[in-house]
Amino acid sequence: MKLSRNLLLSCEILSAHKLRTLLSVTGIVVGVGAVLLMVSFGRGAEKRILSLIRNLGTDLIVVNAGQTKVLAGRQRQVENVTTLEAADARVILQDCPSVKIAAPAVTKRVSAVWEAENTNTTVLGITPEGFALRNIRLSSGRIYDSMEGRARRRLAVVGPTVAQNLFLGQDPLGRTIRIGSVPFEVIGVSAPKGMDISGMDLDDIIIVPLETAMRRLLNVPYVNTIYVQALDFRSLDRAEAEIRSVLRERHRLRDKPDDFTIQNQATLLDTERETTSSMTLLIGSVAGISLLVGGVGILAVMLISVGERTREIGLRRALGATRGDIRTQFLLESGILALAGGFLGVLGGTVTALAFSTLGYWETVISWQAAGVGFFFAASVGVLFGLYPAARAAGLEPIEALRSE
Repeated sequence: MKLSRNLLLSCEILSAHKLRTLLSVTGIVVGVGAVLLMVSFGRGAEKRILSLIRNLGTDLIVVNAGQTKVLAGRQRQVENVTTLEAADARVILQDCPSVKIAAPAVTKRVSAVWEAENTNTTVLGITPEGFALRNIRLSSGRIYDSMEGRARRRLAVVGPTVAQNLFLGQDPLGRTIRIGSVPFEVIGVSAPKGMDISGMDLDDIIIVPLETAMRRLLNVPYVNTIYVQALDFRSLDRAEAEIRSVLRERHRLRDKPDDFTIQNQATLLDTERETTSSMTLLIGSVAGISLLVGGVGILAVMLISVGERTREIGLRRALGATRGDIRTQFLLESGILALAGGFLGVLGGTVTALAFSTLGYWETVISWQAAGVGFFFAASVGVLFGLYPAARAAGLEPIEALRSE
């Protein structure tokens, strides 16, 4: 019997048992859809995390004073170290061939006040080069220049969160706020940046000249951080080694451990990518178990079908159908169920992922590779779980099959 005839007959038989066909297909639909959806969620999370890391700066290396550890999901200093100086940044820029820009910075949580409004925020004292290095852009106003920094001018660029908390929608440019007890003129408002990977609001910040922050606000001779930009992404590891060598020599450490911590953006990107990829693979694998459940459903349905169609099988054998014809027909039926489920699963998973992304519930990235793998696996499951029912049907003897009730 020709394959096309078997295929047509299989479609007629499946359409005659709509509820049974629907239930057997549903398991595959859920399995393939779940795999595609979970992988899309994982890829979306990976894209967002990597975007947040890159949002901190381009080709960035961060040198923190003292040794830091991750506590409550954020990098924190183990102890207060005062050996990192603004002069270290100048020497790094001068003696490290792989370094393009170096910007020393100090940070501290402070209280900011305007008229009757006040807010607790982070003040960042940094040189003008730090704006480009940290990808800080302005939505209005201007930044201060190096001459204003050396003159210790009391100028401030506020983040959108601070602007909203203090000025409640009014234009902050030209107004005077008090940071601690020191008055500052607002000369700019930074563009929104959102959250960092630890959930910290990057817009809840006031940026002031480094010299002003060190002398007029904090009264300290040292800095907390030096932000460094390498020549390009490939130079990050080389720049890190050069910075470590320079700082160890300047701080006369010799056999002592580093009194600073260097965070390389390339290493951070690789670590986060590996973590999110591992989670995506794990979640996708768990979702893939439902595909096996769908295969078991096909197995059960096909075995029931063999039992119900024993007389039909016997009649076809008596009329000349071979064991191969019977085996092929039942394999075609299980394959049709699996392929239909795979197609509907890919369609449903894609539509659901796009809906989540469009509605803003979760950023998703459709993985067509995962869709292809899911569809192929669905087809394989259909054939695999259809082998036993097909072999059982083909093994029936015509005389015994015709005698059955």
